[in-house]
Amino acid sequence: MSNIRQELEKRILIIDGAMGTMIQRYKLTEADYRGERFKDWHCDVKGNNDLLNITQPQIITAIHKEYLEAGADIIETNTFSSTTIAMADYEMQSLAYELNVAAAKCARKAIDEFTESSKASFKDEELGAPKYIAGAIGPLNKTLSLSPDVNNPGFRAVTFDEVVTAYYEQVKGLVDGGVDILLIETIFDTLNAKAAIYAIKKYFRDTKKTALPIMISGTITDASGRTLSGQTLEAFYNSVMHAKPLSIGLNCALGAKEMRPHIEELSQIASCYVSAYPNAGLPNAMGEYDENPEDTGHYLEDWAKEGWVNIVGGCCGTTPDHIRHIAQEVKGLKPRQLPIMEKELA
Repeated sequence: MSNIRQELEKRILIIDGAMGTMIQRYKLTEADYRGERFKDWHCDVKGNNDLLNITQPQIITAIHKEYLEAGADIIETNTFSSTTIAMADYEMQSLAYELNVAAAKCARKAIDEFTESSKASFKDEELGAPKYIAGAIGPLNKTLSLSPDVNNPGFRAVTFDEVVTAYYEQVKGLVDGGVDILLIETIFDTLNAKAAIYAIKKYFRDTKKTALPIMISGTITDASGRTLSGQTLEAFYNSVMHAKPLSIGLNCALGAKEMRPHIEELSQIASCYVSAYPNAGLPNAMGEYDENPEDTGHYLEDWAKEGWVNIVGGCCGTTPDHIRHIAQEVKGLKPRQLPIMEKELA
């Protein structure tokens, strides 16, 4: 496996697009989600996309392959909700570890099949481009910084230790499954992200395994330029840089047009690589995304020409067509250069 830092020095890497958008195209039924193993499960499971890692792995692998064929260098595991906390919605907490292992194996199978099929159709110089699996660690459906009870601001639905325990199990499953990177993404609450960082560091301390690179991607929720828990972009950056991440970036909530000033700001303050994978514009009245792949590609081409980014791709509403246009538009453009950081006296 090629060192991803060496690749990032040479070119802008492409991360894949939305998983949920692609799963919706299959129009799966409750029975499809259940499969044979969970046909008698005591509650509805339709909508539990992560369960498909076990019940319909061929679908998840096929989606990964579509993104690889579109030009993705990094594919994210289908594990956005694969924690005991999130799986409680379906009373499937006991499956968390298994879901992460299965998801990583789906991604690895996709890469293996793509590499094998590419040998016949790609030029020799194109075959050497390595592909990476990013273990997706989502933000959870419970937050440490905000109360779910408007009448009790001090109430929390979950504790820091509980979040750490949930993330620790997820990390173990992703690493055992064979991911190359750990991606803490769609962060709207920095304290949740800190719990994920702590869980990752603790896991590698406990196991004495070689630590994997960490990517961190936050979410600016509206025009205020703040995360949902109230931090400015610079405050968020300063809150997580102790993790020494491979990259820091933004994804979700905004389309590329709205995300542009925030990526510009991040590129000016980040000492590590910068990632950006926006939605396909803002959702319409039906909650769907209408931005054409060509438009998304041109927005990200602009950022690349400005020298702001190292990793680009798509989030909600994006498809392999979006990723294909992004890859075409940034191909050959120079990646953002890491700044030379001057050491300051304390």
